[in-house]
Amino acid sequence: MVSTSLPGGTWTLGDLPVTRFGYGAMQLAGPWVMGPPADHGGALAVLRAAVELGITHIDTSEAYGPRVTNQLIREALHPYPDSLHIVTKVGANRDQQGGWPPARDPESLRRSVHENLSTLGLDVLDLVNLRLGDAAGPQPGSIAEAFETLVGLQQQGLIRHLGVSNATPEQVAEAQAIAPIVCVQNMYNLAHRQDDELIDALAEQGIAYVPFFPLGGFSPLQSSVLSTVAARLEAAPMSVALAWLLRRSPNILLIPGTSSTTHLRENIAGAALPLSDDDLTELDKIGR
Repeated sequence: MVSTSLPGGTWTLGDLPVTRFGYGAMQLAGPWVMGPPADHGGALAVLRAAVELGITHIDTSEAYGPRVTNQLIREALHPYPDSLHIVTKVGANRDQQGGWPPARDPESLRRSVHENLSTLGLDVLDLVNLRLGDAAGPQPGSIAEAFETLVGLQQQGLIRHLGVSNATPEQVAEAQAIAPIVCVQNMYNLAHRQDDELIDALAEQGIAYVPFFPLGGFSPLQSSVLSTVAARLEAAPMSVALAWLLRRSPNILLIPGTSSTTHLRENIAGAALPLSDDDLTELDKIGR
C-alpha cells in the first residue's frame, strides 16, 4: 500500500503506484554531479529519510557521479521495500571534464542498462528513461534506433516500463509509435513553461510528466511575482514553486533533489502549501 500522507497523493506509472512527491538523487554526488559526496553518511541518511517519510519514487542515473548515486542508493536501501520504485535514465555518459556526451548507440545503451542493474543490485529496472538532446535542452532528430534498443531490452525482461527525457513533442510521439511510454521527464518549472501543451496532452493519456529542475536547477528560480506571493503566504519562494507544480496538473510528479534531510522535509512541507485561485492566477503569469 503506497502512502498518501505526502502532498499530491499518488500516481500509477504503468502498473507501479508511486507518490507524486518523489526524490531526485542527483545532488547526492559531489560538486557538479561528479565524484563522491562530501558527507557520505549524510547522503545515506537522506535516502533513508525519504523512504521513512513515505516516498516511493526515487530518480537516479548511472551517469550521476558517475555511479555514485546508484551505489549510495544500494548501500542505503537494499534490499528495497516492495513499494519503492527506482527510476533511472540512459543515453548520456560523463567525461573527465564533467560534460555529458551522448551515449545513445545500441551498444552503449545495452551496457548502461546492465550497469544500472549491477550497481543498483536489481534483476529488472522498474522504469528507464531514454535521455535525449544535450545540456542545452531537447534537440530535434529521430530516436527510433535508440528507443527500439530499449524496447528490445524490455522484451528480454530487463526493463518494466519506458519513458523519454529531454525530449521534443515530436520525439515523444515517435517513441509512442514504437512502444508505450509511462512518463516524460523534461525541464519545466514556473519560469520555463515550454511544455504546457505537452503536459495537458499527456494528462489526457494517463502519462506522467516529471519536471527536472523544478526549482530552477543550479540557478534557483528568481521572480518578483514569486517573491511577492511567497511573502503574502509567509512561505519560502521555493515552497510556492513546488506547490504550484503539484496544482498545475495531476500527472506532474515531483523529484526535487537535496543532500540535506532538513531540506527534504522543508520541500515536502512546501509542496503541501495551500494556494488560492488568486495565488494561482498571479503565479501563472510568470512563465507566460
